Amino acid sequence: MEGCFLRFYLHENQRCHGKLAWEWLLEQANGLGIRGGSTFRAMAGFGHHHHLMEDHFFELAGNLAVEVEFVVTELESARLLELLHRENIRVFYAHIPARFGVVNPEVDDLPENNR
Repeated sequence: MEGCFLRFYLHENQRCHGKLAWEWLLEQANGLGIRGGSTFRAMAGFGHHHHLMEDHFFELAGNLAVEVEFVVTELESARLLELLHRENIRVFYAHIPARFGVVNPEVDDLPENNR
């Protein structure tokens, strides 16, 4: 299949509708029917302010980035980005073209139109 790799960068303590933003984003994507998503916590990094943050300082807890990523169709990507726009959530993202599939798929792995 053709689609994209969609990755969002959030602050680990960022909140949305009373939940951690990364958790809310995963729940919303699941509700939209996206087949899977993952969240990863950064060990170190810097953002647009060029301030280096590292994991080894206890007092910085909550300031590092969390990556939330999905491999999706263009339609799924558009629906997820539209949701974030509608909810007025400020988030940096990367949208990268991707070819994806499953080696030795089961029937549930196939898109609806290929069954």
